[in-house]
Amino acid sequence: MKKEFDAVQMQRDIREKLGKEFEKDPTLRRKLLEAIRKKYGLTLRKKKHVSHSE
Repeated sequence: MKKEFDAVQMQRDIREKLGKEFEKDPTLRRKLLEAIRKKYGLTLRKKKHVSHSE
């Protein structure tokens, strides 16, 4: 029986499509992530330097 909607297959198709686009333009991933951060008002957290010595 074939499913009406296969979410796993859809995710695979999207990942395959984006992978091909990112191969063509390596800066595209960063541009898309920056657009998402701007749209939703997200910021990157700065990495904290943790010193393990006392």
